[in-house]
Amino acid sequence: MAAAKKSARKTEDMINDAQKAFEANAEKFSRGLEDVAAFSQETLDAMVKTSEIAAKAAEELNADLLAFSKKSFDETVAAARDMTTAQTPTELFEKQAAFATAAFEGFFAQAGKWGEAMVAASKEASAPMAARAAAAADLAKSYAA
Repeated sequence: MAAAKKSARKTEDMINDAQKAFEANAEKFSRGLEDVAAFSQETLDAMVKTSEIAAKAAEELNADLLAFSKKSFDETVAAARDMTTAQTPTELFEKQAAFATAAFEGFFAQAGKWGEAMVAASKEASAPMAARAAAAADLAKSYAA
């Protein structure tokens, strides 16, 4: 009978230990799911922020393109009017050359500004997702430890 009680106690202890282990693992699993849900929400927020930054940059670039196009058109019309006042072929050629030079220089200066703006916008837009990548690495390290 003592052997049966000892065996029953061992069985009871094993069941209690298994239940404690199950509860501890269930708690870890539950915390892990909460962490994943929070991480996913933060990543979604970062994606939205990235999209907002990119959309704003696209709007600003589009507005700048429109303004530059209008300015270029106005300058072209003014140059054409000026060319009609040329008295000699040499004067016409000089006016055309001056206009072409100014137009090319203006375009390339503006293109440089657009390039710089795009680089800056790309850096700004990628920052939220880069932060999420760093957070993912940190989260992975915390689970590996």
